Amino acid sequence: MTAPSDTYGPRADIVLPCLNEAGALPGVLAAVPRGWRAIVVDNGSTDGSAELARSLGATVVREPRRGFGAACQAGLLAAEAEFVCFCDCDGSLDPGLLPGFVSRVAEGESDLLLGRRRPQGRGSWPLHARAGNAVLSRMLRRRTGLRLRDLGPMRAARRADLLALDLTDRRSGYPLQMVVRATDAGLRVTETDVPYLARTGKSKVTGTWRGTWQAVRDMRAVLAEPPVRTGATR
Repeated sequence: MTAPSDTYGPRADIVLPCLNEAGALPGVLAAVPRGWRAIVVDNGSTDGSAELARSLGATVVREPRRGFGAACQAGLLAAEAEFVCFCDCDGSLDPGLLPGFVSRVAEGESDLLLGRRRPQGRGSWPLHARAGNAVLSRMLRRRTGLRLRDLGPMRAARRADLLALDLTDRRSGYPLQMVVRATDAGLRVTETDVPYLARTGKSKVTGTWRGTWQAVRDMRAVLAEPPVRTGATR
């Protein structure tokens, strides 16, 4: 991961959903840009992740409701900066890349910028996870007309825009619901390539075929929802 650098552009809060990521936390937090706030949302860890994150200078939020969406939403509500970023806490993605994301949002190039994962080496993105992502990308295109090649977890947007989307999913459908509702609201959703490394530890979602297709099921439910009128309309 890149070493943190002094940031001269807009600053942001970074939401890091966390469930037993003690092995990856030191590297992830070391890569957070200087002057930015890391919000580690502990979702029931039993390996000391919360205590470790706090000792490394992160703001720790506890979210007892299990679910990726529950953790992300708790982090969003705890954020205070104008711009909010999301990044996995497992070492697969580099938070040092996020200043570039925020600058593109601030400059009006995008309202919600996603990182398109580009695998780096064997084992970084298992076949079943890629297959599930491809299915969802096609379903998203049919539902919204949006042509994305990935629904990656690394992303950046204005906090006010995200809050106005009134996101309700608290499981694996949260990232997709964010994209669907942003598109329905007329926000510009775009993607940019990011390196994707093998994660530290075992995935809680895409580590198995079963976990992947459970996530696909959650996301299919999101795609079946009728358009929701939100306060984020452009």
